[in-house]
Amino acid sequence: MIGWNNLTTNGRLLVEPKLNRRRALFVLDKVDEILSWERHAEQEKDTRFVELGRYLCEVRAGQYWRLENLGSFDDFLTKRFPESRRKAYYLMAIHEQLPRRIHHDLQQVGWAKAAELAKVARRDGERFDCATWLHKAIELPKEGFKREVEKHLTGQETEPWEIIYFKLYKSQLPVIERALETAALMLGASKSRGYCLEMICADFLAGAHLEGGNSDSLLFALGRLYSLLPDPQKTEFVKQMERV
Repeated sequence: MIGWNNLTTNGRLLVEPKLNRRRALFVLDKVDEILSWERHAEQEKDTRFVELGRYLCEVRAGQYWRLENLGSFDDFLTKRFPESRRKAYYLMAIHEQLPRRIHHDLQQVGWAKAAELAKVARRDGERFDCATWLHKAIELPKEGFKREVEKHLTGQETEPWEIIYFKLYKSQLPVIERALETAALMLGASKSRGYCLEMICADFLAGAHLEGGNSDSLLFALGRLYSLLPDPQKTEFVKQMERV
């Protein structure tokens, strides 16, 4: 049989832990209690997430999901987190990666910032500067702190961003999808749809101001179009401009 029963660690076959029924019932009840509270008290989400992460880790380690006749821990998470299991894994990472001495202080930053802290702790290991990063998490707004973490992990500055929502009718989707696909072919697969949409808009602005329009708007649009081009096309564009 291929699966959990054949997993090994250090050359030894993994053995199912003996199920502590009394402890399992207690932990499962605590998980349900916290999740139920979250649905009715929004603020409590940011005060009990560390506790929830700890109990989820224990459910996985003790395989308490077997008490509910579930096939795996993923099945347990799917049942408790039907919208997304990702948050559950974030909460578990917070419990596992961050030093126990700051768990109480994490209530001041909320689970989203704590999840970013866990990324830094996992990457830095023993070099993790706990006090400095906790201070940043408390002082900075959520998006600012996320950019700070991204800069630390990648060594690159990240540009501020926003999520913008549109209401579109289904009849409008084909032309929009085709325009985005065409822009993606020109920009390359590495560019996100946000860049594709920017190229379409910049192209529209350039065309709108091409004849008798606002020269500043035209220059701005052409500059954005140039910045979005792959490097070989940028070089070719400069060569063509030199011949004009």
